[in-house]
Amino acid sequence: MRFEAPGEREAGERAWAVVRRAYAEREPVAWPRRHARPLIAGALVAAAVAAALSPPGRSVVRELRESVGIEHAQPALFSLPAPGQLLVTSRQGAWLVQPDGSKRLLGRYRDASFSPFGRFVVATRANELVALDTKGEVRWTLARPTPRSPVWTGTRTDTRIDYLSAGQRRRVAGDGTGDHAVGPATVRGRPLRPGGPRIRVRRGQSEVLVGGRVVFRGTGVFDQAVRSPDKRWVLVSWPTANQWVFVRLQPRKIVGVARIAQQFGRDARVTGWCCA
Repeated sequence: MRFEAPGEREAGERAWAVVRRAYAEREPVAWPRRHARPLIAGALVAAAVAAALSPPGRSVVRELRESVGIEHAQPALFSLPAPGQLLVTSRQGAWLVQPDGSKRLLGRYRDASFSPFGRFVVATRANELVALDTKGEVRWTLARPTPRSPVWTGTRTDTRIDYLSAGQRRRVAGDGTGDHAVGPATVRGRPLRPGGPRIRVRRGQSEVLVGGRVVFRGTGVFDQAVRSPDKRWVLVSWPTANQWVFVRLQPRKIVGVARIAQQFGRDARVTGWCCA
């Protein structure tokens, strides 16, 4: 015997009346109209494919592809075109890249900077300034609130590190001693070295200039232009294309490297190319 809840029959009748009324008021649609949209969509896709496969279509697609990124870029960074090491930071941490293309993840560091002559690296992590060698071995640490933007300068025998922390600009010796405040934290651009590369945007394109001369241009955003230690090459970071482009100045040569984010992590930035 089926159990029937109180009011179940009345509720069912009311629901059926609503469905029947909606069905009666619907707009009749003939078969051709119901099926026209998917057929039209399929025709448009077919037309687009045909246009792309035609000679003019292939030309347009090729031009579009070449406008963002180097078409024949290497799939990975196999080697550096000039002497020295690259220091790269990303969301994964700080990377050191050797001339033969081999790379080492130094650790989960944020900002990073080479010491003079590239023997050591200064880096930051949560509430700590860290000095380490190029093998990733920590030499010393200094606890400070949210340190950032470290710059290691000086000579081989007299080095110092400037960095920002808790609203102050601070300085510490290269051996980790004598940390002190030198003034308020300020945001200011670093001065250009004479003849150094710079980036400008004109008419929807990014350009790299060296000595006032355009040496490379492309569609999208360039966020860095870094000169090699021997001054013969410029590394251009091109996030729009997910590429690095190495430009030899004389005689001119272009070497593209693709899939930068996949190799180093998102937001990869070159923080140094040192030393010949």
